[in-house]
Amino acid sequence: MSFSGKYQVQSQENFEAFMKAAGLPDDVIQKGKDVKGVSEIVQNGNHFKLTITSGNKVLVNEFTLGEECQLNTLSGDKVKAVVNLQGSNKLVTTFKGINSVIELNGDTLISVSDPVFLFLLGCGGWIQKAFRE
Repeated sequence: MSFSGKYQVQSQENFEAFMKAAGLPDDVIQKGKDVKGVSEIVQNGNHFKLTITSGNKVLVNEFTLGEECQLNTLSGDKVKAVVNLQGSNKLVTTFKGINSVIELNGDTLISVSDPVFLFLLGCGGWIQKAFRE
């Protein structure tokens, strides 16, 4: 299954609480909560380039499945992580105590960030659904 395509965000749940617990400042959270970002994935075999455009902010990450890489986070941090393929349609990784799953289901891309450590702060995960353009 190819993840390649452009995906327009249609809905998200628990964005503000998740971003606050993840350490983003309130002004950044307020600017980003109503922006309907676009994610573009280019897959070439096991190599991926993920570009997320949200308003005037662009976040780019490249990785090869199963290999350690450096990922840029929404908070501007750079973290080392390994992204793996689970089944044929899920990209999974863990960094900074956050389990992240990107699942492709037909033309719908579902991103779930499930913060293990953030549950202690009373914050559940962030779920975002985007549809292929």
